[in-house]
Amino acid sequence: MSRRIAVAAEQVPAPGGRALVEQAGKSLALFNVAGQLYAIDDSCPHQGSSLCGGRLDGRVIQCCAHGLRFDLASGYLLNSTALKVANYPVELIDGQVFIVIAPEESAP
Repeated sequence: MSRRIAVAAEQVPAPGGRALVEQAGKSLALFNVAGQLYAIDDSCPHQGSSLCGGRLDGRVIQCCAHGLRFDLASGYLLNSTALKVANYPVELIDGQVFIVIAPEESAP
């Protein structure tokens, strides 16, 4: 059974913005790209650097530490499937934004 992390209204980023959401032992980066929300772990799978503060270009986030670039929609390293940051669906229910976390055993 998946769980939902509620995002406080003041934390939901405006288009072009981002927010760090820390809840239930997880640190997540939430991005708003042209009105579409994307959520990923705020930790680069290479060496753990924060991704929230990276350079955002469309739906691509670049890690500040070593320049690795990840597609927010898939989580994969750009032009490769060798490295992936965990990404999560974002739902809007009755005006409330939720990040959906699947249990580890059912995650791809």
